[in-house]
Amino acid sequence: MSFVHPVLLISLLLLPVVWFVLRSGEDSLKRKFAPELYKKMIAAGSGLSRDTRRAVLLAAAALAIVALARPVIDKGEIKTSGETTELVVAFDISRSMFADDIYPNRFEMAKRKFHDLLKSMTDTRIAVIGFSSRAFLVAPLTEDYDSLNYLVDHMGLDFVSLKGTDMNAPLEVTAKLLKNRDKKALLIFTDGGDAKDFSEEIAYAKRHGITVFVYAIGTPKGGVMKMEDGNVVRDSKGEVVITRLNPAVRELAEATGGVYMDFSLHSGDMKVLASKIRSRLAAEKSKEEVIRDREELFYYPLAAAVLLFLVSFFSLPAGGRRGTTGKKGVTA
Repeated sequence: MSFVHPVLLISLLLLPVVWFVLRSGEDSLKRKFAPELYKKMIAAGSGLSRDTRRAVLLAAAALAIVALARPVIDKGEIKTSGETTELVVAFDISRSMFADDIYPNRFEMAKRKFHDLLKSMTDTRIAVIGFSSRAFLVAPLTEDYDSLNYLVDHMGLDFVSLKGTDMNAPLEVTAKLLKNRDKKALLIFTDGGDAKDFSEEIAYAKRHGITVFVYAIGTPKGGVMKMEDGNVVRDSKGEVVITRLNPAVRELAEATGGVYMDFSLHSGDMKVLASKIRSRLAAEKSKEEVIRDREELFYYPLAAAVLLFLVSFFSLPAGGRRGTTGKKGVTA
């Protein structure tokens, strides 16, 4: 038998000191009063003498300390290994993502689709980033989907005013976050930006083993972008700017072995996308972990401690059992 927290057993050495202090206090009281007066000051005797009661309490405390130290029977080591996947989700937060061709806008729809995605992902650690002309981390890799939902819902828009969409930015962050993974996966919610050629991004993704999945949010017809004050964005000539979906971004996904999916109002499209991500990204075995196989024994001393405490505090007064009355020497 061994203890998980053996250092706690040191506190057992304090119990004799407690016994000595309690006895000293009683002896000091005896010395201050006459024996007859001292007896009257003390409550009627109980089923346990004062010394016995004190010993029972300290024994209960000792057993409680032993229980806190967690006695166990060590049955050896067990080697375990799990299978997990890791995914980085990137939100395009450039100004064009606030176009109104999709209600209420492309960015808000991307967040709704992300919530649907989490419902279909299992055994997957997910990180979230936002990007436009540069990227920033919203949430590190985690399986706490409730926290991810909250952080995405409250994603700050401080960087929305940044112009342009740099697709290299999320790729670089993904390479750093998943640097210990042979296979890396990146899902991008975007309207494709303005680039017509993604050869540089494709080369970077292949060089770092990144499979890119693109969920394209936007329409060929396009929509107008609104500023915080509600006014639409205009160009230098005063003409209303219309931003449209960039179909060239499909190449980034397909050339890296990923999947391109157009926006759909159907709620089941995220389930399909989650399935495609899992099929493209074979689970990697996590590092082998060694755990101890232990049989817990703490409940035995804990149960004994509780029993002794009950015996100490709830034993019936001896006087009550004798049936004493208010008159001295008269019994029932």
